[in-house]
Amino acid sequence: MFHIITDGSCDFTAEEIKQHNIERIPFYITFDEKNYLKEDIDISSDDYFNMLINDKSLHPKTSQPNPNDYAELYRPHLEAGKDILSLTISSKMSGSYNSASIAIDMLKEEYPKSSIILVDSANVSIGQDLILREIIKMRDEGFTLAKTARIAEEIKKTTRIYFTLDTLEYLKRGGRVGPTTALVGGILGLRPILQVENGEVSQLDNVRGKKKALKLIEAGMVEAIKDDLDHINISIGHILNQEEATLFKTNLEKTLNFNISNPVASIGAAVGTHAGPGAIAFTYCKQYNSFI
Repeated sequence: MFHIITDGSCDFTAEEIKQHNIERIPFYITFDEKNYLKEDIDISSDDYFNMLINDKSLHPKTSQPNPNDYAELYRPHLEAGKDILSLTISSKMSGSYNSASIAIDMLKEEYPKSSIILVDSANVSIGQDLILREIIKMRDEGFTLAKTARIAEEIKKTTRIYFTLDTLEYLKRGGRVGPTTALVGGILGLRPILQVENGEVSQLDNVRGKKKALKLIEAGMVEAIKDDLDHINISIGHILNQEEATLFKTNLEKTLNFNISNPVASIGAAVGTHAGPGAIAFTYCKQYNSFI
């Protein structure tokens, strides 16, 4: 049986990481470009986001694990003779995939009898989570590393993420929108509807009011998946917005007459820095057995 390693873009809880016998390599967070903290090791996501709320002067940055971080995590499993499937955030959003790739090249000669297959999820956060959940199912059912990686490549093509923000403030802090755009958006109550497509974030719409944004996302999701629910995996995530995300899940289940088994996920700091507290995200993908 191969071992599974993912990166800090994944929003599994510590309990889920332990339960599924996988490992997650953290991203780094810095507030001064000198001192770096490992997410969920040196600072929790909730503490991080509360700091952003309470101190408007903070302009933190995140950075990917470096090749040595990956090599240190890979090595014990290779020494034990295990193969590895390593899943990363979209290579278009972060250098995490590149760091993992460099680490694999570093270890090839040292462990020629072991294999590491690196999968670029072309996704982020809860989209990456869903792909990981399907990979775990395949591993637990005894699929080979090669077969699991091949099907994961198909699953990621079916994964869709839609999300909306509570404010444009954090996009402004990160330089993703200008201060004028953020100010006007705040005054008018505009809420962007965003998606992850081809490994990148793009904007679908810009509507007035969060309720309208959520209604539009719900309608879009229902239309996309209503005829294929037996083969679909669904997840919902949030940043310090459990109540609203749970309500959305309940409403979606009623509309679809379908139970969403995945727990509502808390989105981590590595991904949520530019979205900010209040954000809600929704994702779905095809289950692995659709490709057997």
